[in-house]
Amino acid sequence: MSNTVTNPAPNWGDPSLSDAERANLAAMSARMIPASAEFKVPGADDPLIQADFANSIGRDATAVHNTLALIEKLAGGSLAGLPEAQQDEICARLREQGGTDLTLTIRTVLQCYYRDDRVMNSLGMEPRPPFPKGHTLPQGDWSLLDPVRARGKIWRDA
Repeated sequence: MSNTVTNPAPNWGDPSLSDAERANLAAMSARMIPASAEFKVPGADDPLIQADFANSIGRDATAVHNTLALIEKLAGGSLAGLPEAQQDEICARLREQGGTDLTLTIRTVLQCYYRDDRVMNSLGMEPRPPFPKGHTLPQGDWSLLDPVRARGKIWRDA
């Protein structure tokens, strides 16, 4: 038996979020990535980041709606209206029960957060797409790929 809550209201791929869903998403996002005055970055609940999220859910809309329905079930209503300690408890339960829907929702929150110009600037990166200029990465330890190389060929020739 699955713990996933299925929200039958939105149609598949419907990217619109209700006001209650937006509030719960912002509360969950704030628990994931809080604002930091030290690093001068917004939290993931920042209105610009949340607006980017709302415009980016696309194919993951059903997963997002299901995650937000599970949050509402676990919170017994609005997560956003609860004290932070209770929000943390509910988010811990959400991590246990959220499954793939939660993974897809978190992925989208993280993508939107890390493409925010303020966050990119705080990381010392120019806020731009990686192409066509690319980004220079420090050389790593290539021996980390030895287990992959030792595995041998895993494909068939055409």
